[in-house]
Formats: sequence, C-alpha cells, structure tokens
Amino acid sequence: MEDNKPQLFKVTVDGIEVEVEPGTTILQAARKIGPEVAPPAMCYYQPLKGSGGKCRACLVRVAAGSAKDPRPMPKLVASCITPVQDGMVVENTTNQQVIDARNGIVEFLLINHPLDCPVCDQAGECDLQNFAFDHGKATTRYEEDRRTFEKHDIGPYIQLHMTRCILCYRCVYTADQITNKRVHGVLGRGDAAEIGTYIEKAIDNDFSGNVIDVCPVGALTDKTYRFKNRVWFTKPVDAHRDCPTCSGKVTLWYRGEEVIRVTARKNEWNEVTEFICNTCRFDQKKTSDWVIEGPTKISRSSVISANKYRADTIKPDFGKRLAAATYKPIDDKRDTSQLDIQQLPPERFAKTLPSALDKEP
Repeated sequence: MEDNKPQLFKVTVDGIEVEVEPGTTILQAARKIGPEVAPPAMCYYQPLKGSGGKCRACLVRVAAGSAKDPRPMPKLVASCITPVQDGMVVENTTNQQVIDARNGIVEFLLINHPLDCPVCDQAGECDLQNFAFDHGKATTRYEEDRRTFEKHDIGPYIQLHMTRCILCYRCVYTADQITNKRVHGVLGRGDAAEIGTYIEKAIDNDFSGNVIDVCPVGALTDKTYRFKNRVWFTKPVDAHRDCPTCSGKVTLWYRGEEVIRVTARKNEWNEVTEFICNTCRFDQKKTSDWVIEGPTKISRSSVISANKYRADTIKPDFGKRLAAATYKPIDDKRDTSQLDIQQLPPERFAKTLPSALDKEP
C-alpha cells in the first residue's frame, strides 16, 4: 500500500530546524519548537478560524523564502498568516529589525491603553502586560489625548471596558463561531472603532462568558469576579462535571476553601482548549459541584506559579538548544586537574579576591 502521508517541510526558526506539514504557518511551526522561539500573538487564536493578521505583534523576517528560491522576503511578515515553504529560514528573536518593529508595535498598542494594571483584574495573566514587559518602554512619546470610554454592562455577567481594548477581534470571532447569534461587533472605523452592541443590546447566550477568556487584555471582565482577588494569590485546580451543554472541563480558582472564579482550561499559549457554558462558569461555584483532578500546570514564568506547584514546572532548556544549534563545540583537551589557585603569582591571586575583602570592617 502506498504511503499517502504528506511530505513534510523543513523550516528553520532562529537556527533550530523543525519539520511541519504543508499549510502550517510560521507561527505554528515556531510553536512546535517551543515558547522561547514562538513569536507573541495578540490577535491570533488557534481555536478561532480567521483570527490573526491584525495586531502585527508576530512580525518576523524571512531570510530565505524556500530551498528553491532562497531570496529573502523584502519586508517583515506576519507569522500567524504566512504559510511555510520547504527550506524556509526565519529570524525571530535573533534579528534586530524584528525586535525594533516589535518594540514599535508595543508602543502603538499602548497609545490608548490605560496604565491601570494595579487595579485591572487581568493583571498577572494579561498578554499585553507580558508583551510590554519584554518589548515596552518606561516612557511614552505620545502627547495627544487618549481615547476614553465609559464602562458598559453588556449582559448580566460581562462588563466592557473599551478603554483597554486593542481591537483584536477575538471576542467577535468567538461569538460568531460558538454561539447561535452574535449581537456585538466593531462599530465605527479608524480611530473611532470600538467594540459594542447596537442600542445597548445585552449578550445573553449560553456561551457568552467565553469572550472573557479569549480577551488578551482586561477589556471584557467577569462581573462576579471583579476586584475580588489577585490571580497570584489564588490556587488553580483542574476539575470536571457532567454537563449536558459543554464538556464540563474547567479550571477552578480557589481563595482558601472558596471557589471565586471558574474559567475554561487553557494551553501553554493561553488559548482555550474547550469552551464552556455559562452554567459551569457562573452558577457552579461549590467544590461539591465538581470532580477535582489536581493542580493546574502553570508556566514557570507566570506570576501565578509563585511559591506553589514547583514540582509541576519544568525549567526551559531553550538556552542549551540554541547554543547547540548556533555555536560550534569546543574541543578543550587541556589538563586542568593540576591547576591550583595557590600556585598563581601573588599579583594574579590578589586580583581574584573580591574588592570587599580589602575594606576594613
């Protein structure tokens, strides 16, 4: 029988080669290598069809288009919507032009975004906060007035804080693809564009709470959780229940013995794996309602993992892999077994001592 498996493409990202299927985007190929190589994404969301290509946070440089045509692409490309080619060479964190562009994107996203992280419920699990920490600046060059909006309740459980919105369209795609009808969207154009519902129509379908999970910033928040706790003071655990509407697989967030929040489970890219219904999210907030599976695996770099779940975290080995792929091994055959610091000349030995030892107590 003939093997009908598609031929795999070899792609190199930051000096590390990976094999992927045809049709894979650069971002997806980089994610197969690991989170240290993968470009950031503020609008792309793999479970949502059509997402991506709006925030430009994932720009990369294609140094070689393919093995057949190794010419570089003239401009930086959005990795979330650019398919790979066999033999393609991509530069992400190793290219200064990409880093400079990413710094500019952060500055652009923060033009109208308020610096209210100390009071925002999304703090600690905010994609924009992480993005700005890696590529942002402590000052701004923007001197004009920022856009401001009033807070709106767009349903019994959701509050819209449009001032924080970065127009990623994730909530629009979510409502389009997992609900019966969408009643909110992007109103206006250009600098007047905003997320809203026409004539203050409420979002009241069974899966409306999922727009909270997909929002990368604190623009859409859970009204039952607002200002109750900081995420790094809570303890997340995986749990499930028999639900006739959804899969029933969730993450429970504990403060002591109290369940203060229920969210859908997310993968290492902070993307929801299975959407949940409003009954599981807002109504079932007792431990007795759930079957506890165990602690949620938290990324080592997340503030949520502070002082807990250390046995479940794995230290990234990206540095070792990058060094192995980038640098040549050194064959050092010198015999250092007989080297003794006491055999050094006095003047060299003195230089090895800390300067603090020369000071009088």
